[in-house]
Amino acid sequence: MTTETGPVPEDDAPPPAQAPRRFWAVRRIPAALLAAVLLGGTGLLLYDVAAVRAEHTAMAWRSSLADDLATRPLDNAWVLASAALAVVLGLWLLVLAATPGLRQVLPMRREHADVRAGLDRDAAALALRDRAMEVSGVQSVRVRMGRAKVGVRAVSHFRELDVVRADLETVLGVGIDELGLAHPPALTVRVARPPRKG
Repeated sequence: MTTETGPVPEDDAPPPAQAPRRFWAVRRIPAALLAAVLLGGTGLLLYDVAAVRAEHTAMAWRSSLADDLATRPLDNAWVLASAALAVVLGLWLLVLAATPGLRQVLPMRREHADVRAGLDRDAAALALRDRAMEVSGVQSVRVRMGRAKVGVRAVSHFRELDVVRADLETVLGVGIDELGLAHPPALTVRVARPPRKG
């Protein structure tokens, strides 16, 4: 469970209604990789430029790259592939910068203006699975917890399937409400008999 706290309001007035937002990922690894690549590339380029200014010869890679860029046509396969790779990497970085991430954390209802809480998807699925296992006739349960939907597959070894399904929908509906999620997901329940042996 993830929480964030802020300053406590001085007055006792009810907090303004705020739409709960998703938690943003820090994304340290992509940022560190990008920073390392940019630092290495610019450092190497600055070193070579300084060496040329000091009347030394330019590095072979920079000379060959400059010659290739001057002589290679724009419709060359290597030029197009490099441009496509640069576009894909740029779009990926823009998506990372513009999206919250942390899809595993489901935002919870805000009871207080200065506290934000989130519930891990796996923990929510485990809580619902434990509730489903308490229903009479249920032998095993698999719960897939999404941001908008909860898929439940149960195996019932006795009782009518429709009765077990109705009990599961009731119990899990209450369980989803008690999770306190800001956007309660829709529930889908499927019940089947265990596979026959032999």
